[in-house]
Amino acid sequence: MPVIDSHHHFWRYNPADYGWIPDAWSALRRDYLPPDLERELAPAGVDGVVSVQARQSLEETTWLLDFAARHAFVRGVVGWVPLIATDLAAHLDHLATHPAATKLRAFRHVLQAEADDAYMLRDDFNRGVAELTRRGYVYDILILERHLPHAIAFVDRHPDATFVLDHIAKPRIAAGELEPWAKNLRELARRPNVACKLSGMVTEADVAAWTPAQLQPYFDVVMDAFGPARLLFGSDWPVCLAGVGYARWKATVEAALPALSASERAAVFGDNARRIYRLP
Repeated sequence: MPVIDSHHHFWRYNPADYGWIPDAWSALRRDYLPPDLERELAPAGVDGVVSVQARQSLEETTWLLDFAARHAFVRGVVGWVPLIATDLAAHLDHLATHPAATKLRAFRHVLQAEADDAYMLRDDFNRGVAELTRRGYVYDILILERHLPHAIAFVDRHPDATFVLDHIAKPRIAAGELEPWAKNLRELARRPNVACKLSGMVTEADVAAWTPAQLQPYFDVVMDAFGPARLLFGSDWPVCLAGVGYARWKATVEAALPALSASERAAVFGDNARRIYRLP
């Protein structure tokens, strides 16, 4: 079955939009565009990708859809819309007219960057997420581990929605801390409408000195919590390049998972992404 990378980004680098890239990751301070990613896919045995927003603008969503229209390997897009806006419906209606609108499968907001840890519990934000659910979109949850208790309350407000947790909620891998992340992650995973991406882990470790053994306890918790039916392989390219190459990350995930059946492995590496995002 085709292998799908459920999480990556494109960008045209400029300091204003990508000021979050630290000096130590200066190699990321350049453009990363479809030809750059396409060169990585075949050597890693990846057939298609889901492109995820990196800027919080409607322009970003349209830009990603433009790429999706021109590049068949871009199977889906996780975009951004102003979820708290009173004219949210009009923005969604407009995006639905894009030639690649069938590839617009989800949205996310950079919750981890909000000053208010409880931003996701705002009534206007939740009205926006309810509108996404009504239209059949998935919502990607981008948070840090400290936000997990709020995320549990947030998900409980939307039992009919489909959620995908990005980057296993960014535990403190560099510090070697499992708790309270593991306890809270297991609680979130009790909600059957939440899936989780195996992505973004190296950049939560020491990018210069991480080892597979350092990551293994976190893989083990996530596998136990979500199981192979609700896990999605993701590269977080090009952010991952701060600490690991594309093909090596895929190989790391493959080696970290326990003995899985052929169908379970196919689920993690593609089938779940196709099913959850309903990729065309």
